[in-house]
Amino acid sequence: MLKPLHNFIIVKKEKPETQTASGIILTAPKEQANNQATVVSVGPKCDEILKPGMTVLFKEYAGTKFNDQDDEYLILEEKDILAIVE
Repeated sequence: MLKPLHNFIIVKKEKPETQTASGIILTAPKEQANNQATVVSVGPKCDEILKPGMTVLFKEYAGTKFNDQDDEYLILEEKDILAIVE
């Protein structure tokens, strides 16, 4: 796995739910952006508030995408994190 430098953060994008537990297929409009992700790794110059495992919201067009097998990751700057989901 990658280790971020400086104030960068690696997050794993969450895939939107396509089916409920009871089997109902969900549809979502294409313009709906999924800007929620789970923090995987935090660079050494980031605030200590962010920790791996946290769910965060980030700016829509922020970061550099990369794929590892079926998972989609983003490398974000700390300033691109808008909120922590509790």
